[in-house]
Amino acid sequence: MSKESAVYTHGHHESVLRSHTWRTAANSAAYLLDRIEPHMRILDIGCGPGTITADLAALVPDGGVTGVDHAPDILDRARATAAERGLDNTEFAVADVHALDYPDDTFCVVHAHQVLQHVGDPVQALREMYRVTKPGGFIAARDADYPAMVWFPPVPGMDEWLDLYLRVARANGGAPDAGRRLKSWALQAGYPDITASSSTWCFADPAERAWWSELWADRTLASAYADRAVAGGHATPDELHAVSNAWRQWGSREDGWFSVQHGEILCRKAG
Repeated sequence: MSKESAVYTHGHHESVLRSHTWRTAANSAAYLLDRIEPHMRILDIGCGPGTITADLAALVPDGGVTGVDHAPDILDRARATAAERGLDNTEFAVADVHALDYPDDTFCVVHAHQVLQHVGDPVQALREMYRVTKPGGFIAARDADYPAMVWFPPVPGMDEWLDLYLRVARANGGAPDAGRRLKSWALQAGYPDITASSSTWCFADPAERAWWSELWADRTLASAYADRAVAGGHATPDELHAVSNAWRQWGSREDGWFSVQHGEILCRKAG
């Protein structure tokens, strides 16, 4: 596997999109929102089905948002999301974050949510994000930190889920602990002005627990992640079924609680 390439661990199975389409600018990019102004031009990297992209576009009625993703097929979903919301200031394209096809100093904001954990060379990706940002503009990145995720109660099989996910993601060339690494990567990329922060998603009430546990139970059996776990020799089908059942058991617990830790960086380009 080349340094610049990595395999997207999750793929775009329905169980994955169930999570992706839940994401909004409010629950996934709150650390950035007070820097956005109506005239801005934004690049949303790894836009997926476009829910965050559409939220950002609504905040820049006098500007626009370009959503890019490495997977061409998901862009049709993103276009449909924008059309459903009546947004005419969005455009979408296939792109590789390691080599963005835009001139220097193009965008006011370059944003990436849950992207750098999946790329082969996150430092090069951040250099490209910086390059296409206008002087005085902002680069924003947020990534989960899987080893920092915590839950209660300690249902048998959940530790095995985390261990399995870490092994599969690393074998695919990713960094499942990206959240804690963002500031270090930005420093290596030469960023001069970095504000580092963290935030969480928390799933605790009955509806949240059911939704979160079911999507992971399904993802463990039927997504690209499941296929790669088996193909890579990380788990047998029976072991995947045991992990899936553990997720459902956790979700059925009245005292169930799950916290997803994220690292964030917000950087202003020298101008």
